[in-house]
Amino acid sequence: MLENQEHYLQSLKKIKKVEENAQKEIEDYRKKIESEINQLQSDLESAITSAKQQGEELVDSSIETARNNATSQTATLIEDAKTKSENITSEIHAQNSKKILEILLKGVE
Repeated sequence: MLENQEHYLQSLKKIKKVEENAQKEIEDYRKKIESEINQLQSDLESAITSAKQQGEELVDSSIETARNNATSQTATLIEDAKTKSENITSEIHAQNSKKILEILLKGVE
Protein backbone atom coordinates (compact mmCIF):
# COMPACT_ATOMS: atom_id res chain seq x y z
CA MET A 1 0.00 0.00 0.00
CA LEU A 2 2.84 2.38 0.75
CA GLU A 3 4.19 1.70 -2.69
CA ASN A 4 0.81 2.54 -4.26
CA GLN A 5 0.68 5.78 -2.30
CA GLU A 6 4.22 6.61 -3.38
CA HIS A 7 3.33 5.83 -7.01
CA TYR A 8 0.17 7.98 -6.65
CA LEU A 9 2.20 10.90 -5.24
CA GLN A 10 4.75 10.59 -8.05
CA SER A 11 1.90 10.62 -10.57
CA LEU A 12 0.43 13.73 -8.94
CA LYS A 13 3.86 15.43 -9.02
CA LYS A 14 4.25 14.59 -12.72
CA ILE A 15 0.76 15.91 -13.46
CA LYS A 16 1.49 19.09 -11.51
CA LYS A 17 4.80 19.53 -13.36
CA VAL A 18 3.08 19.03 -16.73
CA GLU A 19 0.40 21.55 -15.71
CA GLU A 20 3.05 24.05 -14.63
CA ASN A 21 4.94 23.58 -17.90
CA ALA A 22 1.73 23.98 -19.90
CA GLN A 23 0.86 27.11 -17.90
CA LYS A 24 4.38 28.51 -18.53
CA GLU A 25 4.06 27.80 -22.26
CA ILE A 26 0.65 29.48 -22.32
CA GLU A 27 2.02 32.51 -20.47
CA ASP A 28 5.06 32.74 -22.78
CA TYR A 29 2.81 32.49 -25.85
CA ARG A 30 0.47 35.15 -24.41
CA LYS A 31 3.44 37.50 -23.87
CA LYS A 32 4.68 36.83 -27.40
CA ILE A 33 1.23 37.58 -28.87
CA GLU A 34 0.89 40.77 -26.77
CA SER A 35 4.31 41.88 -27.99
CA GLU A 36 3.32 41.22 -31.61
CA ILE A 37 0.03 43.09 -31.12
CA ASN A 38 1.88 46.06 -29.62
CA GLN A 39 4.36 46.02 -32.53
CA LEU A 40 1.52 45.86 -35.07
CA GLN A 41 -0.23 48.74 -33.32
CA SER A 42 2.97 50.77 -33.37
CA ASP A 43 3.50 49.95 -37.06
CA LEU A 44 -0.09 50.93 -37.81
CA GLU A 45 0.29 54.26 -36.03
CA SER A 46 3.51 54.91 -37.94
CA ALA A 47 1.83 54.02 -41.23
CA ILE A 48 -1.09 56.34 -40.45
CA THR A 49 1.26 59.18 -39.54
CA SER A 50 3.30 58.61 -42.68
CA ALA A 51 0.21 58.43 -44.90
CA LYS A 52 -1.14 61.63 -43.34
CA GLN A 53 2.16 63.41 -43.92
CA GLN A 54 2.36 62.17 -47.52
CA GLY A 55 -1.23 63.29 -48.10
CA GLU A 56 -0.50 66.75 -46.73
CA GLU A 57 2.62 66.99 -48.90
CA LEU A 58 0.61 65.92 -51.94
CA VAL A 59 -2.05 68.54 -51.22
CA ASP A 60 0.63 71.21 -50.75
CA SER A 61 2.33 70.13 -53.97
CA SER A 62 -0.97 70.15 -55.87
CA ILE A 63 -1.79 73.62 -54.57
CA GLU A 64 1.64 74.91 -55.57
CA THR A 65 1.32 73.35 -59.03
CA ALA A 66 -2.15 74.86 -59.48
CA ARG A 67 -0.87 78.25 -58.31
CA ASN A 68 2.04 78.11 -60.76
CA ASN A 69 -0.26 77.07 -63.61
CA ALA A 70 -2.70 79.87 -62.78
CA THR A 71 0.14 82.41 -62.62
CA SER A 72 1.49 81.21 -65.95
CA GLN A 73 -1.93 81.31 -67.60
CA THR A 74 -2.60 84.75 -66.16
CA ALA A 75 0.71 86.05 -67.51
CA THR A 76 -0.11 84.58 -70.92
CA LEU A 77 -3.56 86.19 -70.90
CA ILE A 78 -2.11 89.55 -69.88
CA GLU A 79 0.50 89.37 -72.65
CA ASP A 80 -2.19 88.43 -75.19
CA ALA A 81 -4.35 91.33 -73.99
CA LYS A 82 -1.40 93.76 -74.28
CA THR A 83 -0.63 92.55 -77.78
CA LYS A 84 -4.25 92.83 -78.85
CA SER A 85 -4.60 96.29 -77.33
CA GLU A 86 -1.44 97.43 -79.14
CA ASN A 87 -2.78 96.04 -82.41
CA ILE A 88 -6.11 97.77 -81.89
CA THR A 89 -4.32 101.03 -81.07
CA SER A 90 -2.19 100.67 -84.21
CA GLU A 91 -5.28 100.05 -86.30
CA ILE A 92 -7.02 103.09 -84.81
CA HIS A 93 -3.93 105.23 -85.43
CA ALA A 94 -3.74 103.96 -89.00
CA GLN A 95 -7.44 104.74 -89.55
CA ASN A 96 -7.06 108.17 -87.98
CA SER A 97 -4.00 108.87 -90.11
CA LYS A 98 -5.90 107.88 -93.23
CA LYS A 99 -8.81 110.18 -92.31
CA ILE A 100 -6.44 113.03 -91.57
CA LEU A 101 -4.73 112.53 -94.95
CA GLU A 102 -8.11 112.44 -96.67
CA ILE A 103 -9.13 115.68 -94.97
CA LEU A 104 -5.85 117.32 -95.93
CA LEU A 105 -6.09 116.10 -99.46
CA LYS A 106 -9.66 117.42 -99.75
CA GLY A 107 -8.40 120.78 -98.64
CA VAL A 108 -5.77 120.73 -101.37
CA GLU A 109 -8.26 119.94 -104.11
